[in-house]
Amino acid sequence: MRIGLIGTGRIGSFHAGVLARHPEVGSLVVADADPARAEAVAVAVGAGTAPDVEALLGGGLDAVVISSATAAHAELIARAARAGLPAFCEKPIALDVPGTLAALAAVAEAGTELQLGFMRRFDAGYRAAKEAVRAGRLGRLHTIRTATSDPEPPPAAYLPLSGGLFRDCMVHDVDIVRWVTGREVVEVYARGSDAGPAMFREAGDVDTAAALLTLDDGTLVTATATRCNGAGYDVRMELAGDRDQLAVGLDERTPLTSLEPHSPAAPPKPWPGFLERFAPAYEAELDAFVRLVRGEAANPCDGREALAALRIADACERSRREHRPVRVG
Repeated sequence: MRIGLIGTGRIGSFHAGVLARHPEVGSLVVADADPARAEAVAVAVGAGTAPDVEALLGGGLDAVVISSATAAHAELIARAARAGLPAFCEKPIALDVPGTLAALAAVAEAGTELQLGFMRRFDAGYRAAKEAVRAGRLGRLHTIRTATSDPEPPPAAYLPLSGGLFRDCMVHDVDIVRWVTGREVVEVYARGSDAGPAMFREAGDVDTAAALLTLDDGTLVTATATRCNGAGYDVRMELAGDRDQLAVGLDERTPLTSLEPHSPAAPPKPWPGFLERFAPAYEAELDAFVRLVRGEAANPCDGREALAALRIADACERSRREHRPVRVG
């Protein structure tokens, strides 16, 4: 297979290494708005380079992986579709519903495939949680708690482009709740705090947020997110039912210290970031994309899943701004 990669930043560089090692990928070609960065990544992984996106898409590819800046996702998805190429794209498709719908329409019109990068769906713990819920191990599921905590804030210049904490960060929690439970979110009530670094207030964003999500079967979900967790990168899900209670993301590297007597000590090497924590999941989702392109498997995360998650994240942001519960249409 010959695969093109657009965007060679942090996640793009990681994807380049995964694709270059994949046994079914015989040729990898990368492109970036910064040609020097693309060249450096190409040399590091043994890939070729294209001078621009047009040359890349016209270079006899079998598929394309999009890991560019968020603002370019929708346009690149549409261009790949018009070129007849199946595409994998990091979330989000776009930061608003109209942009997302336009990209999805381009894919539908071309009859191509679009797989979205919600990597938690490929994490072993979350997959086990889905199996447990669907098998009825917990009995009646009544409560879910999720937490996404970044160890430090992103650069100030990133915040105005991110879509805000709900769309950029908590959208992962929203997606994984839908995927694990098979239920839909029908109402949200969200609050946020901008008491941290001033750059969040200046961007009209918050550094910490909490949301109460109500699922269509009455299950209650509390979701929290923060950009300021000095202990390390912490992503967890707890699921409680009337028979059992399970946790995802609780291991020897979870940056959480118990104060109970005789409890384990603080983790000596807490997770530093998302790439380290979810490296196997990122590899698994690209392997799934390769199998999709080869016709060996169905699409594991269709682009329409991004639309569903975005609508819920939008509702959370509206709830935060208007200080009221919001129904999800």
